[in-house]
Amino acid sequence: MAEPRAFISFDVDNNSNEKVLFAGQAWHSKTPFSHEDWSAKSPMPQSQWEAIIKEKINKTHLLIVLVGRHMATATGVVKEIEMARSQNVPCFGVYVDGATTSSTLPVGLNRNRVITWTWDGVANAVTQMMGEGKNAVRRS
Repeated sequence: MAEPRAFISFDVDNNSNEKVLFAGQAWHSKTPFSHEDWSAKSPMPQSQWEAIIKEKINKTHLLIVLVGRHMATATGVVKEIEMARSQNVPCFGVYVDGATTSSTLPVGLNRNRVITWTWDGVANAVTQMMGEGKNAVRRS
């Protein structure tokens, strides 16, 4: 099987820099996943955004949530987690931007599924997620 595809979910208002760093470093690390920049490039109606994101998440093997300090206001992240769960796409979180185990998590993301940002930790989480959900069977 080729490398699993990841959808990277993040708080666009507060963690765009961390998303750029995470995505850029992922290409140069030994992480066992690939990703594309599927961020919306321009504003669009909510229903259109939801349809596009749902389709993109359906084409991935896992959702990685970048958990920053301001997740309580990240309503888009909550929707992306809901979409992943509804499509049986497993997800985990990575603390960024000074977030810690006492930081607010987005609804739907369990604390035991959030890790400190190390590439070894991310690689281990990806491997674990690939044994769950529909990914355990197949994803093309």
